[in-house]
Amino acid sequence: MSEIQFKRHRRLRKSENLRSLVRETFIRKEDLIYPLFVVEGENIKNPVASMPGVFQISLDYLKTEIDEIVSLGIKSIILFGVPAEKDELGKEAYHDHGIVQRATRFVKEHHPEMVVIADTCLCQYTDHGHCGIVEDGKILNDPTLNLLAKTAISQAEAGADIIAPSNMMDGFVAAIRQGLDEAGFEDVPIMSYAVKYASSFYGPFRDAAHSSPQFGDRRTYQMDPSNRMEALREAQSDMEEGADFLIVKPALSYLDIIRDVKNEFNAPIVAYNVSGEYSMIKAAAANGWVNEKEMVMEKLLSMKRAGSDLIITYAAKDVARWLSE
Repeated sequence: MSEIQFKRHRRLRKSENLRSLVRETFIRKEDLIYPLFVVEGENIKNPVASMPGVFQISLDYLKTEIDEIVSLGIKSIILFGVPAEKDELGKEAYHDHGIVQRATRFVKEHHPEMVVIADTCLCQYTDHGHCGIVEDGKILNDPTLNLLAKTAISQAEAGADIIAPSNMMDGFVAAIRQGLDEAGFEDVPIMSYAVKYASSFYGPFRDAAHSSPQFGDRRTYQMDPSNRMEALREAQSDMEEGADFLIVKPALSYLDIIRDVKNEFNAPIVAYNVSGEYSMIKAAAANGWVNEKEMVMEKLLSMKRAGSDLIITYAAKDVARWLSE
């Protein structure tokens, strides 16, 4: 009987150095964007109970935090503001002395090389918790665009390197691009939350940002998790309107969408490894059920392998430490 013919794929796996030689996907510190929650007041470092290792911090703690981030080799942060006061129009979002604007100036004063991305939305700042103007229980699209543009301009004036609008209003990229250009910020790029699903994975974030809607939900503007082709329509609109980056959020349950968007558009793709994805592993690791380092690294590798160029993740500091080991 003749010998069976088959391929010996294991030849390339027989040692760690050989596996490293043929490795296809990598995570670098430069790929990581670390989210920060900044709050009004002084001497505040509140742990977010549902997100172990994540804190709400006041500006007087910000330098220590940024110093640590820089020392770890992380080059980019995204700022989320938690204001002291809220109103129906979210005025603190676009106030010159809003918390994100003040935090941006602070970071740029102490670490001008740090890439500061400003989250551009209204939900943390409105008393109803929605991402736009509300009238008779309806979230109004077009009137909201003016406020988003004002917010983006205010953030750019404060020194933000990138504007990241997360509201999912129709036309938000076009309105913000026009506003930035007319204000003289034509060189400030837009990192659009182009594909943002109405996901159950956002709960811990809403604890941290105090952004839960006070009535209803966000399904009239965030996407249905059942839909795939809609993601490409959303991303195409944002690219046509002037987006420079495309975010897919969440990441782990939407790896197919990341790949679709990567295949379709010639732009940097950003995976948002959201709070629920982060907290599940933290909880399991705290109970000794999983190896946190191995699981986090495998999870982030899946996002890079699916096509993301950058990853927004609350695990960025842990990952940077592991990469240095």
